[in-house]
Amino acid sequence: MEPQNVTNPVTEFVLLGFNHSLKVQQFLFTAFFIVYVMTCLGNITILTTVIIDYHLHTPMYFFLANLAFTDFTESSVNTPILLSGLISQHKTVPFKECILHMFFFHFIGGAHIFLLAVMAADRYVAIHKPLQYLTIMNRELCLGLVAGSWAGGFIHSATQIALLLPLPYCGPNTLDNFHCDVPQVLKVACIDTYLTELLMVSNGGLLLIVIFVLLLVSYTVILVKIRRQVTKGKHKALSTCIAQIMAISITFIPGIFIYARPFKTFELDKVVSIFFTVLVPVLNPMVYTLRNTEMKKAIRRLVSRVLFSGEKGIA
Repeated sequence: MEPQNVTNPVTEFVLLGFNHSLKVQQFLFTAFFIVYVMTCLGNITILTTVIIDYHLHTPMYFFLANLAFTDFTESSVNTPILLSGLISQHKTVPFKECILHMFFFHFIGGAHIFLLAVMAADRYVAIHKPLQYLTIMNRELCLGLVAGSWAGGFIHSATQIALLLPLPYCGPNTLDNFHCDVPQVLKVACIDTYLTELLMVSNGGLLLIVIFVLLLVSYTVILVKIRRQVTKGKHKALSTCIAQIMAISITFIPGIFIYARPFKTFELDKVVSIFFTVLVPVLNPMVYTLRNTEMKKAIRRLVSRVLFSGEKGIA
């Protein structure tokens, strides 16, 4: 397709969102608002508990706290836009704001993906080198791994935006989603974007597939090691690994569906996008707290401390 004459470049996008009846949209608003509140409470609880409780000042919980931070911030980038679109007739987003949204969404999402890989490496060292674990996973290395995760997310996001910005956009300016994302924005470009799509699939989808496969292999090796050789703390190690396998599955599978294929429209795209951006951040805290006895005990200690201090203040 030849480039079109861009006489009226796109200055804003119209988000189609959900075109349902008013009652349905009100119901969806209530449901997603509750999910967002639960996401904030769950992830902030994990963050606060890990910071305050010295029993959790270990590499594994340090990484978990950073993961909770990415869940909280990623949900805060996307869910307010979804909620606004459900109650407002004004669903337009300025072009620059759309680009900025995509940058932060992929920046935080990329960091989240790399943190999951770091957590797998942490469990690998804990199972295979238990006596040298704290020596290997020292403070400097942990800080470096987290910084590297955020740097990886930044590079991934900057690459996506660098591929999008030079393209001419002349409409139609409608995006069939509840927020700005790469597949929908790319369709508004006035030129053939096949090569750009391939580059973006390589930078996003292919990266997701490679990391997902490596994580599955590493966790398989870890589980085999636990089953054959670990005796002390076997149940705790299994519980932690199963929780992390669940976390990576609910994160990677929807992401691969969206970003690891040419950007063609499917009916499930919007549903998967909702699950990937809104529901996953609330599921991760549940996965880690419900299957982690130590975390549940720490949360109870935190709640007891808050309640006890409140009673003392009243007295």
